[in-house]
Amino acid sequence: MFLSVVIPTYNRKPILEKCLRAMERQTFADYEIVVVDDGSTDGTVEWLQSHAAEFPHVRLFCQNHGGAAGARNYGVEQAKGDTIVFIDSDLVVTDVFLQSHVETLIQGQKELGHDRLFTYGRVINTANFDDPTSEPYKLTDFSAAYFATGNVAIARHWLIEAGLFDTGFKQYGWEDLELGVRLKNLRLKLIKCPEAVGYHWHPAFSLDQIPRLIDVEFQRGRMGVVFYQKHPTFDVKMMIQMTWIHRVLWGVLSIGGLLNEKTLTPVMRSLIQQGKPQLAEQVARIFLNWYNVKAVYAAYAQSQK
Repeated sequence: MFLSVVIPTYNRKPILEKCLRAMERQTFADYEIVVVDDGSTDGTVEWLQSHAAEFPHVRLFCQNHGGAAGARNYGVEQAKGDTIVFIDSDLVVTDVFLQSHVETLIQGQKELGHDRLFTYGRVINTANFDDPTSEPYKLTDFSAAYFATGNVAIARHWLIEAGLFDTGFKQYGWEDLELGVRLKNLRLKLIKCPEAVGYHWHPAFSLDQIPRLIDVEFQRGRMGVVFYQKHPTFDVKMMIQMTWIHRVLWGVLSIGGLLNEKTLTPVMRSLIQQGKPQLAEQVARIFLNWYNVKAVYAAYAQSQK
């Protein structure tokens, strides 16, 4: 088994350095790292080119900025491996990361008698840039996703058969879960691989992130409708929050939008000052989810005109 680790990246140079250094320390030997730069403007390409000797497993490819879906497709097309491992460029993994995926894939194939499966590792969120792998697993790190590209390994031919990622997802969100629906239709089995741990770094929550987070929710809402138009099922409706349940839930919790980024700022600021940015971020989810639900319904109404 030869692995191709496909990593799309866009303006993530500081954390990408940690990501690649961790990937170079793997106990498993038979792999390459396919980095696809999606038009970065922060010196990522120049840094990789000047430090090529430090990253013998890395093969660098570049494209104009077009989004993660196209970057991952490009990486799969250029990959030499029979097995693809997807991670994000802000993920720092342990030394046994690839070995864990390989062992679980082999065991799964033995038990099932075929390779109609993929492995899904554990992702732990952290704001600790200096030592990301010191973060413990938390309840909020749990994911019920069937296929998510933050930490997954799959035979390359299944991706080709499924049709790769849909590049129609031009904005944030859902392109990996949409591919997951097509993989599920091919009857691929998800096998959890908690030993393959990746630490997903993002800066600690702060008030100046709020405008970008709101924009992300509106993008996610619009792309959610694209997802639903491709797969008009109740399961997808639940995923994208386009049900009366979500409308009532977040409408009530936000008091119809009265609890928003303005009215909740004093609470969030106080929590941040107390050293509780994660709790402040959970408070922000009240209005962020309400904005997402509104965006979904607005985009769906627009699509019906």
